[in-house]
Amino acid sequence: MTLPAVKLATYADLEKLPESDRVELIDGVIVAMPAPLPRHSKTAGAVRRFIGGPYDDDDGYGGPGGWWIFAEVDVLLNLHNVVRPDLSGWLREHLPDPGDVRPIGVTPDWICEVISPSNAAHDRVKKRRMYAAAGVSYYWLIDPAERVLEALRLQVGKWEEVGVYDDTATSVRIAPFADVELDVSRLFLPR
Repeated sequence: MTLPAVKLATYADLEKLPESDRVELIDGVIVAMPAPLPRHSKTAGAVRRFIGGPYDDDDGYGGPGGWWIFAEVDVLLNLHNVVRPDLSGWLREHLPDPGDVRPIGVTPDWICEVISPSNAAHDRVKKRRMYAAAGVSYYWLIDPAERVLEALRLQVGKWEEVGVYDDTATSVRIAPFADVELDVSRLFLPR
């Protein structure tokens, strides 16, 4: 007996859904994502401010510049994997004109996922594997519950630890954004 072939979803299937739906395409399966908790939102916003500020917003205005840093944009990794990272970044030379592109088909140079209790394994295992396969150069995982930032760099197809920082780490410089100092405690809600 032959089982019917399972049709893997593509971005065309995502386009049929309302834009307000929070979904990703993982290995050809449409996966719904819950709305973030306030502590998750605080962390993503703080990273966007403290990293995106000098590297994106201040480009040409005194910051190091040279990057696009976007929150929750669709990123096409391959035909059956379209993710919406909490934050993703591209060197401007790799993505000269992002404009109104959806999904972005250029592999990000950096991705940051903020860990939620409901999706920790998804970010730590499945997405970690997917981002390595796609060639993402840097992957940050930030856990607001544990108040920890873990930074990884892709070396010859495998993740190498850049560093792990808790909320006592002040004035740290973390690749690929080592031109600015980061006070890790400012990424989280106050204790």
